[in-house]
Amino acid sequence: MPKEHANWSPYDNNGGTCVAIAGADYCVIAADTRMSTGYSILTRDYSKICKLADKSFMASSGFQADVKALQKVLSSRHLIYQHQHNKQMSCPAMAQLLSNTLYYKRFFPYYAFNVLGGLDSEGKGCVFTYDAVGSYERVGYSAQGSGATLITPFLDNQLKSPSPLLLPAKDAVTPLSEAEAVDLVKTCFSSATERDIYTISKGMFGENSTGGKQKAQAAVAGDSVEIIILNANGVRRESEPLRRD
Repeated sequence: MPKEHANWSPYDNNGGTCVAIAGADYCVIAADTRMSTGYSILTRDYSKICKLADKSFMASSGFQADVKALQKVLSSRHLIYQHQHNKQMSCPAMAQLLSNTLYYKRFFPYYAFNVLGGLDSEGKGCVFTYDAVGSYERVGYSAQGSGATLITPFLDNQLKSPSPLLLPAKDAVTPLSEAEAVDLVKTCFSSATERDIYTISKGMFGENSTGGKQKAQAAVAGDSVEIIILNANGVRRESEPLRRD
């Protein structure tokens, strides 16, 4: 009896890139709005940023079906927390909840690569970066997704976050002003859109009006970038268009 569906996988990779930067009194979380599978673009207007609490936002790349399932679990557990404690979770508490939720599924993990950003109880910006099974770290900045290998070295060069091994410990926040951090995020995505190897080198194909194949040289991180800025005054949203070809 021949094997059927031998190459079937419960996972898919819908691409995308997420970036977060923590400042002294702000946090910037950003993600592109393209969702793709293989060489096909599913949509150019899909938000990868989810509000978990008033001062906590999560940006996720990877398999978006798993991301949606993860968001529902976190939302329900946060609702239970609010009923029990009559307050919202702080960002560090939400970071621990996300870690526990991912680790609980470690034998059949959520195929989601997350960055959690927000403000802590002192009003300082905080960013937490994760792997798929819940290991996490508080950092000054982070990038996840298909463009992370392109963006992370650039952020390392520009921000030079202090080592967590240094004593006395230093705050994991960046020295930039809020406006400078937003401009840096826009620069990161503009660069990643031009150089994402998954599509720049191979191309994405779609049928044109004559039935032939049309090569669309565009990155997985493409079309536009959604930016969330948190500070003491609340939440502000911005959008920056990227190349559409």
